[in-house]
Amino acid sequence: MTVRKNQSALTADEKRRFVAAVLELKRNGRYDAFVTTHNAFILGDTDNGERTGHRSPSFLPWHRRFLVEFEGALQSVDSSVALPYWDWSTDRSARSSLWAPDFLGGTGRARDGQVTDGAFAASAGNWPINVRVDGRTFLRRQLGANVRELPTPAEVESVLSEVVYDMAPWNSGSDGFRNHLEGWRGVNLHNRVHVWVGGQMATGVSPNDPVFWLHHAYIDKLWAEWQRRHPGSGYLPTGGTPDVVDLGETMKPWNDVRPADMLDHTAHYTFDTD
Repeated sequence: MTVRKNQSALTADEKRRFVAAVLELKRNGRYDAFVTTHNAFILGDTDNGERTGHRSPSFLPWHRRFLVEFEGALQSVDSSVALPYWDWSTDRSARSSLWAPDFLGGTGRARDGQVTDGAFAASAGNWPINVRVDGRTFLRRQLGANVRELPTPAEVESVLSEVVYDMAPWNSGSDGFRNHLEGWRGVNLHNRVHVWVGGQMATGVSPNDPVFWLHHAYIDKLWAEWQRRHPGSGYLPTGGTPDVVDLGETMKPWNDVRPADMLDHTAHYTFDTD
């Protein structure tokens, strides 16, 4: 069984293997397919129309399935690799080991945001940005430039205390756990982290930055923690809801998996804290 670990606990060899597997997926073309898929759903998911990956109840099961697929791709390169998670409520600094040259590299330079150290820097030659929203072909970050503070443990706790999973209008205007976690309402967890990292992470092509996967692995972990705390509060809606994915309906683009199939993460992996 795959065990997802806190990135701060990774050994030097685990970091090296993770980076090498990610680079191999980039080299063989599989990585960019994930970026393309994510961007298509960012562009297609609207508050008043069909929505699957974002602004909707299926935000969490959709990304869980997306991460399982990516983790499987990594393991096709190196079976020892698991997705680490980044607990940004604890590792809240641009000086965290997450951003060291031996792992993801650091923030971008002032004039254009270009990441200049680590395996994903343009100068290393291994990480061209092919699926992009502008002409810039290099990985960009501006850690802490667009929003100063990452979410705090107290803010995380306030979202985990939400009792109802989701509610009408089932979009970015909803109350409930899902939307407070996604960040359109309340203290803003998920969305704020994307903006704090900046660069491609603040756009629909956010998986261009490998930190996307560590961020979403932690969002996924928070969902698992919420489920543990609120065993009587399940996924909503359960049926008959226009434009969103009900509990038993299949999710695009796979069309073979339902939110109901993704509720138990332990069918696919565990966390180091389980």
